[in-house]
Amino acid sequence: MFPQLEQFTDLALVFLRIMVGLVFVNSGYNDLRDPAARAQSIGLPKSLTTFLGVAELLGGAAVIVGVLSQLAAIGLLIIMAGALQKKIFVWKTGFWGKDGLGWNYELIMVSMLLVVLCTNGGRFVIY
Repeated sequence: MFPQLEQFTDLALVFLRIMVGLVFVNSGYNDLRDPAARAQSIGLPKSLTTFLGVAELLGGAAVIVGVLSQLAAIGLLIIMAGALQKKIFVWKTGFWGKDGLGWNYELIMVSMLLVVLCTNGGRFVIY
């Protein structure tokens, strides 16, 4: 319908990478600020929570910068699969959840990561 917009695809992908990356960098940073409290809140061991925090922080940064963004997207997709499993099958939250804390958010992140994975994040990547 609007073929003239194709010229902005790579810029749109950079914006998408920045947004999804910022979410994971922020999440990882918050996990690492107080891993004991975070571990207790999600029902995981502190060591695993620390690992997830580091993985989110580094994976998010890699997606933003465009370094091994497809591998970073795969790692973050695995983390999101775990989050979805926990929310759907363990905590049994609904799609929207109580107070907006359902698993709709995780599906949005999965969708964004799949775009990064399938496009390698566009033309403006380092590697």
